Amino acid sequence: MASAFGHALLGATLGKLLLPSRPNWPWWLLAAACAVLPDADVIGFKFGVAYDSLWGHRGLSHSILVAALLAGGLVALSRLLQPQAAPPAAGRLGLLLFLATVSHGVLDALTTGGLGVAFFSPFEQQRYFFGFRPIQVSPIGIKRFAGAAAWRVLRSEAIWVGIPCLLLYVGQRILRPAAVNGAG
Repeated sequence: MASAFGHALLGATLGKLLLPSRPNWPWWLLAAACAVLPDADVIGFKFGVAYDSLWGHRGLSHSILVAALLAGGLVALSRLLQPQAAPPAAGRLGLLLFLATVSHGVLDALTTGGLGVAFFSPFEQQRYFFGFRPIQVSPIGIKRFAGAAAWRVLRSEAIWVGIPCLLLYVGQRILRPAAVNGAG
């Protein structure tokens, strides 16, 4: 897997790109959380869930279906909890949360380790990697993510996640009028 830092950075960047005005920052944070959330499946290891099972790591929780269901559920919840507020348009917010969640599997499919990502679970259990896999796989667990392993992963993510996110952000600042980006 990519680290939580890389996933969150990409989710927040998608938030900034799709909902660029500064008052939308809470949605950027929600997108960052959605981008990290699929890795909650690692709790299964504590309960003996096999890595390659439907409920295992990079299984159902990393699927396109779960990303769509999560995005739809969060959009509906946002409408229930903030009926008087003016949240972003449902379609745009849904797209953001879907892309942020599905980006998790995309980054994981670009890593150098693991069993691949079950993008089409539960309909198909095949796990996939992309042909180009430049991101160093992150160790599972906070205790293992330290020292040389952490440095190796973070350096890789700085290049393959951080730089593209920065370029997208700078490109948005250049291409969009200052009024859309929020003054200051």
